Amino acid sequence: MSAIFHAGISGAQGRMGRAVDHVLDARDDVVVAVRFDWGDTPDLSLCDVVIDFSTAEASAALATRAAERGGPALVIGSTGFTDEQDAAIRAAAEKIAIVRSGNYSLGLNILIGLVEHAAQRLDARDWDIEVIEAHHRLKLDAPSGTALMLGEAAANGRNAELADVRSAPYDGITGEREVGKIGFSSIRAGGIVGDHTVLFGSQDETLTLSHSAIDRSLFAKGAVAAAAWVRTRRPGLYDMQDVLGFRQA
Repeated sequence: MSAIFHAGISGAQGRMGRAVDHVLDARDDVVVAVRFDWGDTPDLSLCDVVIDFSTAEASAALATRAAERGGPALVIGSTGFTDEQDAAIRAAAEKIAIVRSGNYSLGLNILIGLVEHAAQRLDARDWDIEVIEAHHRLKLDAPSGTALMLGEAAANGRNAELADVRSAPYDGITGEREVGKIGFSSIRAGGIVGDHTVLFGSQDETLTLSHSAIDRSLFAKGAVAAAAWVRTRRPGLYDMQDVLGFRQA
């Protein structure tokens, strides 16, 4: 059995906070030491790691406070950071270990690693890349943030910036596809939780890598896995590619 560790939950009353609490409760190697929300003043000394699904403002403040006292480690799932908030988290990561990710699905993050490796090995002159995503009808943005993460992974594999190789949306007479571009397609229908596919296509064959989310609890499970990993790491800003071993940590 793994050594028991003590975790805190930031944003405990939110949907993801409650999901994290449920996942932690089912494990026998962790004790939930504190649960708190924005405005509370928890005793961080009780925790080895805090899992934070709150707000960008609350996450930046938590990171600063944890860094000032030398711990605990953090797993941050908040998004939408301003430049100032991002800088605060990066500064905190010089003193404590932080995992930050916009998506904590273990399967999806495996997919991101595979996409980067495939893009690195498949010549851009011969292989086109399309990222296809589907979500529920209420989703407001397109392409999804996760689709953009996959596009960035593909661009990284080709030593390029996504902004430089991202294709414009297909609509009307677009002309021939430009070599080396990465395209995106979005579907919005019903209650789809989240489907993501990356298609590599050459003149002779296609390679398809995909992931489907079935239940939102998968994000909580990934965050808990990240917490178990980061609590013993040296200070630094990590992501799920580090947790899953795609990069040396």
